[in-house]
Amino acid sequence: MASRFTATLGLLLVTAAAFAQDPSADEAKLLGGIRQVTRSFPRAGEGYFSPDGTQIVYQAYPLGYPFYQIYTQPLEKFEPRRVSPGRGRTTCAYFSPDGKQILFASAHSDPQPEVTEKFARDEAARGGRPRYQWDFDPNMELYVVGADGLGMTRLTDSPGYDAEGSYSHDGKQIVFTSTRDGDADIYVMNADGSNVRQITNVDGYDGGPFFSPDDKWILYRTDRKAKDMLQVHVISTAGEHDTPLTDNTNQVNWAPYFHPNGNTIIWTGADYSRGPMGANFDLWTMEIDWKDGLPKPGVPRRVTTHPRADVLPVFSPDGTKLMWTSGRTDDGSSQLYIADWLEK
Repeated sequence: MASRFTATLGLLLVTAAAFAQDPSADEAKLLGGIRQVTRSFPRAGEGYFSPDGTQIVYQAYPLGYPFYQIYTQPLEKFEPRRVSPGRGRTTCAYFSPDGKQILFASAHSDPQPEVTEKFARDEAARGGRPRYQWDFDPNMELYVVGADGLGMTRLTDSPGYDAEGSYSHDGKQIVFTSTRDGDADIYVMNADGSNVRQITNVDGYDGGPFFSPDDKWILYRTDRKAKDMLQVHVISTAGEHDTPLTDNTNQVNWAPYFHPNGNTIIWTGADYSRGPMGANFDLWTMEIDWKDGLPKPGVPRRVTTHPRADVLPVFSPDGTKLMWTSGRTDDGSSQLYIADWLEK
């Protein structure tokens, strides 16, 4: 996170026991059968589906360790398997389109990981769990590993932060965020790490990118208009037609994701007109009009209404389910939830 998480959003993300919950009347318009699918971790979130929709990959805090690690598990059965190295910060896991590999970012190559580990433990000892913060760790690089956790290969090796990666749908390319030119921009490279090319080059943070279903566009978030006030943009894979889909700097809009139909997007938004205190993150959706082959944003529609944070939404490959990270647990801690997506 970011990771696709950002340092400025300060989400409270911690664990709870599993339970089922009926949606509110408003949520029931788009979500059915809301259910919790991770448990027993101090925190878990930012989950993504396998190509066949039977597995999920996500990041979670192991008991007794202060940084996220990457886990896979069957969708409807709690049998987590760690696939990351087990030390250092890790984040932003994503299945390859053939389901055989997992892309993720890791700082385990940090020459002094014990320094950051000690700092995190000391902070926890002083005050319990602080508000969530993501650091743009300069030791963060992109890796791929087999879905069984074996055969890890490093893809990037550049100064600065390389993370927030995801595959194109044909499996030939990876889009990711890098600070290699001084600030966070969007880059694309071949799936083997070769032929890196820059897509955005504007002051500010550009991150959290995903390809459109036809691999012609990249959906991402940016704070170029007002620092920390993230907005959702889409840009062609050639770096052209950069278009804002949200344009309200009183609201933070981040973590956008495409529905498989290519016309619907979903993202996380919160009203910051009175500042971050009391701002609650919910999920929002929008239809994009592709008339003349260029994107035109539709009217935002609110999806969740829970008084606790709902963030990082993703659709299943067949578009019938929505998965997201939520604090709607018994103790207000964070886990992954899934619901049936009722919009046809």
